[in-house]
Amino acid sequence: MQAEAFALAPVGAAELILRAAALIFDVDGTLAETEELHRQAFNHAFARAGLDWQWDRAVYKDLLRVTGGKERMRAYHTGLGIAPALSDADIAELHRIKTAHYAELIETGCCPLRPGVAELLAAAKARGQRLAIATTTSHGNIDALLSQALGKRWAADFEAIVAGDDVRHKKPAPDVYLEILARLKLDASDCVAIEDSANGLIAASRAGIPVLITRSMFFGDDDFTAARVVLDDLSRLG
Repeated sequence: MQAEAFALAPVGAAELILRAAALIFDVDGTLAETEELHRQAFNHAFARAGLDWQWDRAVYKDLLRVTGGKERMRAYHTGLGIAPALSDADIAELHRIKTAHYAELIETGCCPLRPGVAELLAAAKARGQRLAIATTTSHGNIDALLSQALGKRWAADFEAIVAGDDVRHKKPAPDVYLEILARLKLDASDCVAIEDSANGLIAASRAGIPVLITRSMFFGDDDFTAARVVLDDLSRLG
């Protein structure tokens, strides 16, 4: 099935995109390869707090199966089997430091949009397609990335933006996508979700939305059998 998806691209992908009333984008890994910066920011926060935690890429890849930064830290600490558990306040402070450092890294301009993203956004806007964002990251992280990549008024181009803290359950639960559909007042079949991970694919699929996968650094070997199309990036779709 995955081999067939590759064979259909980019023709199948272009057709899928063109007939959609709305394109719904994930953020981390989809719009930009941000996860390495997130990893560095987590390690910065741990060092600042005096923790001897160090997430290398292999550890972080495993932890990415847990959606949400606070949830990821909690899962890691629980896995260490060390008592007592970190308090909610401790987790929140670590996450605050991490988020601030992530924004500082983004502001250096070291994380451009992935190939084809800017072109696809511009072409979709020109065609009158509606744009939305459905992500597990925070509004602050979205703004840090897209203000740098698209300019300070980037949000005006997106009719709906739903982040992880806006819903009860994060991906792979369908909550962010169901909320997007409610805000856009569209049927799932009228939309296309653009994702990079199995968790994102599951979330969108549970909401009934067809999914286009763009493979990313940390999720390239996920199972994407259920996706309509699987691509290495979004080039030539604009």
